[in-house]
Amino acid sequence: MAGFALAGDTSGQLVVNAPAVAGSNTLTLQAATATNSVNTLATAVATTSGTSIDFTGLPAWVKKITVMFSGVSTNGSSVVQLQIGAGSVTTSGYTGAVWVSSSNASMSTGFLTSSSAASGDTRYLIATLATLGSNIWVYSFSGGYGNGAYTAYGGGGLTLGGTLDRVRITTVNGTDVFDAGSVNLLLEG
Repeated sequence: MAGFALAGDTSGQLVVNAPAVAGSNTLTLQAATATNSVNTLATAVATTSGTSIDFTGLPAWVKKITVMFSGVSTNGSSVVQLQIGAGSVTTSGYTGAVWVSSSNASMSTGFLTSSSAASGDTRYLIATLATLGSNIWVYSFSGGYGNGAYTAYGGGGLTLGGTLDRVRITTVNGTDVFDAGSVNLLLEG
């Protein structure tokens, strides 16, 4: 089917009836000013160099972000953390805790992904950031790290001074270099 465009007025709705394969399918689009549910997979970024990985220019409609780590490691023993921001990365005010097998740590400079680390530890994690509205963000994650030796989970929160537009993956000391793996974001509206 070729594309089409319909001109409308300032009210009402546009209904597109999809061909029925196994029943009836109808897609109803909301008005342009309404909030639509959108899922967008960003482009995966190799975590094989540098001290931080930045995803910037995130759209204002984002309500939930899933951060996926696959085999991410660094050359040092500083804990990997996520930082978020509105216009710039926020580096303080994070609250929460993380638990790994038998130890825990509290958060302050970012959302932690473990309570400790060793050079070469690989991380396979799913982290979720979701907004309650009013720029209030909560964080939850679970996964494995330490080359399969440990399980980790935790959560926290941060209130931003504006609309979230960036996520940074870095280490607490900010100097350890990423040397393996990849990371990606799934954005939901």
